[in-house]
Amino acid sequence: MLAPPEDQTMTPCPCGLKADYDDCCGRWHAGAAAPTAEALMRSRYSAYVLALEPYLLATWHASTRPESVEFEPGLKWLGLEVRRAREDGDTATVEFVARSKLAGRAFRLHETSRFVREDGRWYYVDGEMR
Repeated sequence: MLAPPEDQTMTPCPCGLKADYDDCCGRWHAGAAAPTAEALMRSRYSAYVLALEPYLLATWHASTRPESVEFEPGLKWLGLEVRRAREDGDTATVEFVARSKLAGRAFRLHETSRFVREDGRWYYVDGEMR
C-alpha cells in the first residue's frame, strides 16, 4: 500500500467514519448535497463538533429552524454511534447516540431524528430524545 505524499495529511472526520474530513463531511459542509439522511445527520454532528452554525441552520428545515444555534463553552464531543437509519421516499429517521463531556462529566444524547427531502436536499426536522 502506498503512503500519501507528505503534503497530504489525513484529518479524521468527526462523524466517526474512517475517512478523511474533506472526503466525508467536509464536502457537505462545502455545499454539496448530502445523498442520504444518515449522511446529513453525520455532517450535522460534525458541524456541532466544529461549531459550524451557518451549516446547521442551512440544513435545518424552515418549519422548525431556530434563529441561532448555541454552543456550550467547554463541551467536547467524544463520538457518534448511528444505531438505525431508515428512508421512506422523501422522509427518513436516524437513531443515534452522541457522547460528550463537559466539566469532567460525561453525557449521552440518544435521539431519533426526523428528516425530509425537498428539491433534492435532506433537512433535519426535529428529534425525539430516548
